[in-house]
Amino acid sequence: RVLDVATGSGNAAIAAARAGAVVTGLDYVRALLARARARAAAEGFEIELVEGDAEALPFADASFDATISVVGVMFTPDHARAASEMLRVTRPGGTIALANWTPSGFVGEMLRTVGRHVPPPAGLRSPSEWGTEPHLEELLGDGVSELLVRPRTFVFRFRSADDFVDFFRTNYGPVHTAFAKLDDAGRAALHRDLAQLAATHDRAVGPSPAIPAEYLEVLATRRS
Repeated sequence: RVLDVATGSGNAAIAAARAGAVVTGLDYVRALLARARARAAAEGFEIELVEGDAEALPFADASFDATISVVGVMFTPDHARAASEMLRVTRPGGTIALANWTPSGFVGEMLRTVGRHVPPPAGLRSPSEWGTEPHLEELLGDGVSELLVRPRTFVFRFRSADDFVDFFRTNYGPVHTAFAKLDDAGRAALHRDLAQLAATHDRAVGPSPAIPAEYLEVLATRRS
């Protein structure tokens, strides 16, 4: 029994179903759930997809053997509440597994770049804090008996730096929202800064960027 929190279009939920798990995916965006439902059906998987809030999970205590989130729950406004909910719905001895972008990696720097153009609401903690071991220890605390953290790297590949910006502007919530809040001049400036960021982090030999992005792989065991 696996719960994928902030499942989006179902990437991790479908992967869990391929591995033989009984899967539930949760997200608050209906359009993403519809996409996840279509993808699961195309692969022949029966995944329960639920509209709901990661800070108020609509499930009983200890409902799942594993609760997972791939660069999803880290974007909740109330970090402590979201972590508490993940702990609550995971059975004693069960697993909490996360993949979180680190503040020092490419995505962390991209979020800071966006924040210079469109500052986040006052008082909100950075989502990138979920990509640090001290913050994870603070969030999960005595609720887990073991916490294993390992830095990993995902490589983004695009046709060009401009293609990278266009993709994230269309598909990635924080970037999409920032562009929507700016006027034409502001959008041009943000596009320029993000394209420069991609060029700075490009490690490819040739015209098509390859951009390493660090994340933390997190495995925690729910305390019995």
